[in-house]
Amino acid sequence: MVRPRVPGADSIIGVKHPVLQHGYVVLVDYMGDDAAIVQAARVSYGLGTRTARDDRALIRYLMRHGHTTPFEMVEFKFLVRLPMYVARQWIRHRTASVNEVSARYSIVPDEFDVPPPEAIRGQSARNRQGRSGETLPPATVEAFREAVKRSSDEAYEIYQKSLEQGVARELARIVLPVGIYTEWYWKMNLHNLFHFLELRLDDHAQEEIRQYANIIAEIVKGVVPVAYEAFEDFVLGAETFSRGELSAISAMLEGTDKEEACKKAELPLTREDGSPMKSGEGREFLEKLSRVSQRRKNPPKGH
Repeated sequence: MVRPRVPGADSIIGVKHPVLQHGYVVLVDYMGDDAAIVQAARVSYGLGTRTARDDRALIRYLMRHGHTTPFEMVEFKFLVRLPMYVARQWIRHRTASVNEVSARYSIVPDEFDVPPPEAIRGQSARNRQGRSGETLPPATVEAFREAVKRSSDEAYEIYQKSLEQGVARELARIVLPVGIYTEWYWKMNLHNLFHFLELRLDDHAQEEIRQYANIIAEIVKGVVPVAYEAFEDFVLGAETFSRGELSAISAMLEGTDKEEACKKAELPLTREDGSPMKSGEGREFLEKLSRVSQRRKNPPKGH
C-alpha cells in the first residue's frame, strides 16, 4: 500500500516557523490525511460513501458525535524550540510522546526570552492566571524588560563559571531561569492534537503558547483540511451549555429577561451584598450569549 502524501505538507517538512525571539516549530513528519480518517471509520461502518462530498459528511458526522478513534489514525511529529515557562504548560498535555534535550548531557545555549513591550501588561482582575489588556507605564515596562535581561545574563554567567570550575552539568543548570529555551520532539495523534488546540487557541491561554498553537493549527489544516474544518465548526466555533444555562435560555425564550432568567436558573450575577460579580457561572453564561449574538451578526463564510 502506498503511503498517503499531502504535497502541501511535504513541502514544509523541515521548515522552521519562527515563534517568539528564539523559538520555532518544525513539522518533522506526519502519518495519514483526511482519507485515513474515512478509511478507519469505514472499518466500523462498512462499505458506504465514496465521493469527496460524502467523505466530508462522514468526517463531520464523526466530529459532531464525538467518534474520536478514526482521528487517532493520523499523527504529527514536530520539533519545537520554546522557553521553559511555555514548556511547563505544554507538557501538561500528557497524551503526547516527548523527547526533550537534556541539560545533563549538553550545555544549554545562551538564549533567553525577553517579552516585547506590548506583551507586558497588568494582572487580569478576572482571570487569576492571566494578564489583562491594561497597558503599564513605559518606565515600568522597560524596567521589567531590563531586569529580565540582566538577571538572565547574570544567571548564565554563573552557569558558565560553574561548568568551568568543574560543577556537573546536571547541577550547574539549576541556576538558569524559566526564560531559557529548551527543545523537544513532540508527537501526537490528531484526536489529542485537536484537544491541545482547543485549549491553547483559546483566549484564556497564555499569549506565548497561543503563538505556537496558531502555527501548529495552520500545519494541521494543511494536512487534514476537511477534519480541521469540522474541528472549527463543532469545537472551536461551538458553545456548550450546562443544565442550568439551558434552563435560563428556556426562560428567556418565554420572555423572561436575562437577569431574572439567571436568578431562576441559579446562575448568580450579584453577590449577597448586591454588588455585581465579575466572574462566576452567571457571568460566563452571559459571555456565551454575547458570543452567540456576535456570530449571528457576523456569520462565518460558507465552506
